[in-house]
Amino acid sequence: MSSNFDPPQDGPQMTNATMPPADNAASVVDVTTENFMGEVIEASQGCLVLLDLWAPWCGPCKQLTPVLEKLALQSDGAVRLAKMNIDEHPAVAQQLQVQSIPAVFAFKGGQPVDGFMGALPESEVKKFLDKHLEDGLGPSPAEALMETASEALAAGQSDDALECYAAALEHEPDNVGAMAGLAQTYLALGDKDAAEAALAPAPMHDNDPALAAARAALALADKTAEVDLGDAAPLMAALEANADDHQARFDLALAHHGAGRRADALEALLEIVARQRDWNEEAARKQLVELFDAYGAQDELVIAARKRLSSLLFS
Repeated sequence: MSSNFDPPQDGPQMTNATMPPADNAASVVDVTTENFMGEVIEASQGCLVLLDLWAPWCGPCKQLTPVLEKLALQSDGAVRLAKMNIDEHPAVAQQLQVQSIPAVFAFKGGQPVDGFMGALPESEVKKFLDKHLEDGLGPSPAEALMETASEALAAGQSDDALECYAAALEHEPDNVGAMAGLAQTYLALGDKDAAEAALAPAPMHDNDPALAAARAALALADKTAEVDLGDAAPLMAALEANADDHQARFDLALAHHGAGRRADALEALLEIVARQRDWNEEAARKQLVELFDAYGAQDELVIAARKRLSSLLFS
């Protein structure tokens, strides 16, 4: 980044004495070459200013700008977003030697200090902002509610989880993570229809890990619903009589999953792989993969089970 940025002017050069003060209360502003000094350079003396260089014909710009707007509004004045249409006002982009858009530059103390190009996902934009904010950006109201909901679900407090996920969706109706969490909560309550309805608004091709896990969990719920698992006691008795009764152990794994005993479900399937990995055309391994998808790649139980499965398969 240049340490001596000298912005061009459309009109006469304005001094600090004659320049109108920037509206620091505005988190999102449209910028022209004429007001650039006030809205970006001077404003950056008191907060972090993001200069968003865009054009109406730029598809990725249309993806990135709403993310920038959301985070600027969330920042409680710590971040100002200055949007500049480079088709109408090309001088600043030319001085910054911008080769492609969207291009975003962070201004502090009157100078550009960092930047990126391309439509980054929200999580990466937040990391970018956190580098330049003393206390970080912090969670949005929806993110805070989702964290509370996740903790409630893990503690078996499904009603509280439902309430928090629903509140998160009121803040951000398009938040696929909240949709996924709501679906997982309904599945924990045994309500597949409600889970399916919670996922219905989500984009079909979204690659969000939480959404993928929820869809996998729903598919698994459909699968296990077709199996009459009954009481786990007969299955355990069958295993006591014959430890190599792999069908009983497999059904017991599904029973554990249906009851929310994830660790027991994974352990039972791993035991089958350890005893006879090719049983029933590797049914245990395939079922493990389905559970991995349903529980999510970052789940600690999944991480440990994946390591053990690899050890069993490749030892």
